Amino acid sequence: MKLATALSERADIQRRLSQLQTRLNNNAKVQEGEEPAEDPKALLKELDALLNRLQTLMSQINLTNSRTVSKGQTLTELIARRDCLTKRVGIMRSFLDNASARTDRYSQKEIKVLSTVQVSTLQKQVDAVSRELREVDEEIQSLNWTTELMDS
Repeated sequence: MKLATALSERADIQRRLSQLQTRLNNNAKVQEGEEPAEDPKALLKELDALLNRLQTLMSQINLTNSRTVSKGQTLTELIARRDCLTKRVGIMRSFLDNASARTDRYSQKEIKVLSTVQVSTLQKQVDAVSRELREVDEEIQSLNWTTELMDS
């Protein structure tokens, strides 16, 4: 199985677990003399099976990520890099939005508000970080589709 397939299955299991939690909660109580819409025991059995499969997948994905190396970095390191670049770009874009927002003055007597940074220079930095983020993400996606999932 390719790593990308395992990641897709993991996402599906996580969605199913969320739905299962709702179904369990909806069938936790009934009025006396009534039957639940679904058998809670069967739902709990399904929960156990899904969690066991998720645990196996997560172990295999983590093992694969830690042992797969590309350009001197493990997939785990690339994922951490991508996550930090994503956070950096988000924060920097928000800062730039605030720094470049115009503040209207209705008269010359009102206080003039100025940006604390050179917006154009910072925008070039954000563009460079965004480009690096795209490249790292492309590398991760490529590895996901070409790497076989490892067993423990």
